[in-house]
Amino acid sequence: MQTIYADGIANMSLIDGVIRIDLINITQVDKDQTNVSPVGTVAMSLPGLLRTHDQLTKMIDKMVEDGILTRNEPPAVSN
Repeated sequence: MQTIYADGIANMSLIDGVIRIDLINITQVDKDQTNVSPVGTVAMSLPGLLRTHDQLTKMIDKMVEDGILTRNEPPAVSN
């Protein structure tokens, strides 16, 4: 099994029932400039995406419960 590190997602698309997620790495070139480079693409079915979402949500909830993360409430919208 190969381990791939990614800093984020550049693009997601749905084509013929397959979700494709383009992964990127971000490196600091200098104080005011960063470099974004592609790492790879993850392709999964819609059921696979939903299972992944569920697993990620559970992991985030556990990290909040353990005090590793805190949830920030979105700012109130005033009219």
